[in-house]
Amino acid sequence: MQDVEKPFYFCEMHPKDLSIHDFSYDLPEEKIAAYPLSKRDESKLLVYRNGDITESHYYDLDTFLPESSLLIFNNTKVVEARIIFKKPTGGAIELFCLEPDDTYHDVTTAMLQKGTVKWKCLVGGAKKWKEGALEKIIAFDGRELTLSAAKLVQHSDYFLIEFSWNDSAISFAEVLHHGGILPLPPYMHRTAEESDNERYQTIYAKHDGSVAAPTAGLHFTESLFEKFEKKNIQRDFVTLHVGAGTFKPVKADTMKGHEMHAEFIDVRDELIRNLLSHLDKNIVAVGTTSLRTIESLYWLGLKTILHPDTSPEDLHITQWEPYELPHENVTVADALTSLLSWMKKNEAERLITKTQIIIAPGYELKVAKVLITNFHQPQSTLLLLVAAIAGDDWKNIYKYALENDFRFLSYGDGCLISVKPKA
Repeated sequence: MQDVEKPFYFCEMHPKDLSIHDFSYDLPEEKIAAYPLSKRDESKLLVYRNGDITESHYYDLDTFLPESSLLIFNNTKVVEARIIFKKPTGGAIELFCLEPDDTYHDVTTAMLQKGTVKWKCLVGGAKKWKEGALEKIIAFDGRELTLSAAKLVQHSDYFLIEFSWNDSAISFAEVLHHGGILPLPPYMHRTAEESDNERYQTIYAKHDGSVAAPTAGLHFTESLFEKFEKKNIQRDFVTLHVGAGTFKPVKADTMKGHEMHAEFIDVRDELIRNLLSHLDKNIVAVGTTSLRTIESLYWLGLKTILHPDTSPEDLHITQWEPYELPHENVTVADALTSLLSWMKKNEAERLITKTQIIIAPGYELKVAKVLITNFHQPQSTLLLLVAAIAGDDWKNIYKYALENDFRFLSYGDGCLISVKPKA
């Protein structure tokens, strides 16, 4: 094992002590993209390398990546998570499906439930929902399906809802697809339209479970993938189901007062082996969710080194563990190899768990060397992640984008950010 820098608890400033107010900028409303461009890969691309900023478009992304690069995409699929119920009196109550009840092992298992399922939800108009179940008639393949929703428990930040429907052959994923509405981010200030059903999904979206798109992937097209193949640029996939917590504002004065949202990740053993074979090459995370997933793999592997007998139920990453676990002599290859061995011992070809990792200034990327991402909201954990990679140059990146007609947030343009070399 090679020596690396001391763990973060020896550093002068722990990321817990960061003030979110130091990560702010003025974002005019007109800079926020309410709709996507007509062609995905015509979005502008800001390229940041070694302190220099240039601009291009996504259709030329291949020219900025060396041969044998490995791009990691998140193949989660956005579900129609908003369900509107009409009361007999005419009032509306909206249920926003956040994530499945903790009794389910993963999102996919819950999505495939038939007849009934329990889900954590936000309830719009909760005061109007006094008692009894809500009902909604859904048009399903030429017939009617009755969906019922009953309140089970009210928690501080969500309701536990039991959904049931009168056809045990139909999965909850199908119920949402026919009876729900795609949940566009609140800053778009509009409801989803027919075109959003295609454009608010990546072209490789596969596994139902997200309530927000992994937006960095929205710019990719089949023609761009063909360019990658000609240059021997490879691609692989992880699954992180994006939760509503991605929009959760940081209200605490310092980051130690902010609880990072936990999200399900699903990773195949082949992906980990692919990462291992590219550690000496250029590993590119497409989106913050892909980055959080592959960086979490290092820490999961480290935990299997520190505690080889960890059970599958106990192997997950909490918010501050990456800054407090002893890791100064553990390489990425060591951690990923140990994780593969642990999976083999536990007879698992897929690793399904939760990560709460927060990547903020002070964190040094373990696996990825480059991030492709959109432009994020002021005072957000996503902006902290960008600052962890670019350092104070995040301000120059965003200043350039604002002054050169880049479009911001989910349907906006994006940037390619290479890890800033150490001074």
